[in-house]
Amino acid sequence: MFISIAQAAETAAEHGAHGGFFSEAESWVAITWLIVVVLLAKPVFRGITAALDLRREKIKARIEEAERLRAEAQEMLATYQKKQRDALKEAEGMVAFAKAEAERLAAQAAADLDELLKRREQQALERIAQAESEALREVRNTAVDIAISATRKLIADNLSVAQSSALIDSAIKELPARLH
Repeated sequence: MFISIAQAAETAAEHGAHGGFFSEAESWVAITWLIVVVLLAKPVFRGITAALDLRREKIKARIEEAERLRAEAQEMLATYQKKQRDALKEAEGMVAFAKAEAERLAAQAAADLDELLKRREQQALERIAQAESEALREVRNTAVDIAISATRKLIADNLSVAQSSALIDSAIKELPARLH
């Protein structure tokens, strides 16, 4: 029932003599091959173009993603560079503050040292003055003790008993006047 083109061409070739292009089997094979190629070419080309379009869309999406990532990276880089500049400024400020604070503390320490030295010097001068007054008091007391001792010896050696009793009585009479 179904006759292929090749069989039809072969049958026609047997029945006909050399009747031209269509009487040859090779011609029918070529025509059949062209028809098959033309019929199959459209779906094949459609599949190839669809695959190429899909690949093109994937490549386009990758490029867009890469551009987006590049923009994000540049934005992050700018942000971190700004943070780094801010951190450097803050660090410079901290260093300047630390230097100023160190200078202030050094000046304060020098002033405190000067004040301490003056206080110690004043204390030393007070101790020296106190030691001098103590030494003078001891010298006076010693001089008084020596004078009293010498006076006793002189009085004991040179005064008689009657003269010594008279001096004692006179000293007792003067005592109330000297105490008030």
